[in-house]
Amino acid sequence: MTGPALAVVGTDTGVGKTVVTAGLTGWLREAGLDARAVKPVQTGHPPDDDAAVVARTCGTDEAATCGPRLEPPLAPRVAAEREGVALSYEELLSNCERALGDAEVGLLEGVGGLRVPLAGEQEVLDLVADLGVPALVVARSGLGTLNHTALSVAALRERDVPVCGIVLNEYEGASVAERTNPAELERMTRQTVQTLPGIATDRPEKVVTGVRTELDADVFPPAVEKLLDE
Repeated sequence: MTGPALAVVGTDTGVGKTVVTAGLTGWLREAGLDARAVKPVQTGHPPDDDAAVVARTCGTDEAATCGPRLEPPLAPRVAAEREGVALSYEELLSNCERALGDAEVGLLEGVGGLRVPLAGEQEVLDLVADLGVPALVVARSGLGTLNHTALSVAALRERDVPVCGIVLNEYEGASVAERTNPAELERMTRQTVQTLPGIATDRPEKVVTGVRTELDADVFPPAVEKLLDE
């Protein structure tokens, strides 16, 4: 890869990786950078199509690309087996390297959580580590997120993946758990924790503005922050 990149990973499925990826990609593109989101493989298709959400948010198909699309809403390895599709980890890795490298800034969107089986014996965590890109962890805001988030950060560190920070999505502050989780996660992980209110992806005009307004630029790795400042 030639340009800087970032992996947007999650503690689980449905935690908000796509809205964060779409918002960050749109933020970079509005700043004049050729940013592109890369989804290595899409399951649950249709109706799920995360790359299409990014493209719609950014107003161009150039903003996102996607690998194989599989119908069962399951882990990619399991979905491929049920569909009788040969899913090669080496091909997924090569495709992601090429797609990320073709962009001025590349954003890899994870599939489910980090330990989700991807292809063969490899998991999403293996892909992030093999690509050598830093990661931003997206997690739920409420009760139960401390354990999942801390374990995800630890898994990344065990593979020497730099962690840029943590985003607690759909934050309302309505419960004691929500209000205390950001500070507690910062203590547990020694990572910066930011919060993001719920943003509906069916309102493309709200996604980029919401993410750019609510999150600080240090969700990006330093190399990308530098490009934003130029």
